[in-house]
Amino acid sequence: MIILAIETSCDETSVAVVRAQGGLKIPKFKVLANIVLSQIKTHAKWGGVVPSLAKREHAKNLIPILEKALKQSKLFANSKSQITNYKQISNSKLKILNKILSREPELLKQFLEFMPKIKTPKINAIAVTVGPGLEPALWVGINFAKALSLVWNKPIIAVNHMEGHIAAVLLQNSGIFNFQFPISKQIPNSKFKIPKIRFPAVALLVSGGHTELVLIKNWLDYKIIGETRDDAAGECFDKAARMLGLPYPGGPAVATAAKAGPNHKSQITNYKSKQEIRLPRPMIDSNDYDFSFSGLKTAVLYLLKDLEKKVSKKSDRLKLTPFICKELQQAIIAVLIVKTLRAAKEFKAKTIILGGGVVANKELRKQMKLAVSKNLPTSNLQLPTSIFSTDNAAMIAAAGYLHALKDDCAKPDKLKAQGNLTFK
Repeated sequence: MIILAIETSCDETSVAVVRAQGGLKIPKFKVLANIVLSQIKTHAKWGGVVPSLAKREHAKNLIPILEKALKQSKLFANSKSQITNYKQISNSKLKILNKILSREPELLKQFLEFMPKIKTPKINAIAVTVGPGLEPALWVGINFAKALSLVWNKPIIAVNHMEGHIAAVLLQNSGIFNFQFPISKQIPNSKFKIPKIRFPAVALLVSGGHTELVLIKNWLDYKIIGETRDDAAGECFDKAARMLGLPYPGGPAVATAAKAGPNHKSQITNYKSKQEIRLPRPMIDSNDYDFSFSGLKTAVLYLLKDLEKKVSKKSDRLKLTPFICKELQQAIIAVLIVKTLRAAKEFKAKTIILGGGVVANKELRKQMKLAVSKNLPTSNLQLPTSIFSTDNAAMIAAAGYLHALKDDCAKPDKLKAQGNLTFK
């Protein structure tokens, strides 16, 4: 089965083409193309994602990215008949297309210019993210999927974005291309290895807007057992980074700054020891699996105010930034690991899965590996490769395949963006 997938839940525009086989027992994938266009530069000056700007960028870039994905996967074929004026799209379909893409006029224009130039690619289905995420951004991808489904006569599979982060672990060693538009990055083919997923499993999903623990009894059988009560870990990174004067996105910026912490030797009056920089581990000892990082963000604010009183020189305060970042990162990591291991023990998880953009954090990956090895040696830890940790369409295709095996296709007229979508 070949699936074309679309991801526009936040500030990455992505289209992927994935070949899937093996069924639910041994699902395996070959990523033929995975094109990702990041909007970080667009949103950086605002310190966060602006939904209207994200929507605009998705609409502007979906067709160019689709073309690159089809070419890279060798599914692009010029139409033999040099048809212009959209003659190959019937008038009845044109009316529907105009309605579907009425709120994305630039996308509609590009769509009508591009589609007559190619033959229908040999795909079996179209998978698209329907939530959770920013609804204006989600709608662009959903409407694009509807338009492609109409013209190509292909079924649509609605995918939960967070399920995509779970399925991302299945894409390991898939001999793949990952294409960061406009710069390509090819990963050499490796010997094929199918990740060993044994159930029950517990998944820790950590992204910009979500931090949750999910119990997985089998593929497509998910239950949230813990989630954030306020800020997610990624939000805490972003907001704390802003206070520290670090760039957006905050997670990578904090991680980079934290590396300098252990080697800092300068003596600072009234704040000499890095041990004095201590932040709380919120809810680490609570009798549940929920998270809360709003208080940690506030603790950073109070710490900075305290520094202003005790360290007069701004240049000296700035020298403490690496220590603050290291402590902030460690506070978040400690809570994530403790909660995950506790859940895995209670539910007798045979597999522990990590997913989401924050999972690209090298220190989190390193410490989680050590913690699982020491405390749960019989459990199998599955981490997505770094390129599949952040938002991408290949993971949506993988999750889509699992649903396709159950003939779980959506009716195009019933599809809608669900910004707060969760596991049922």
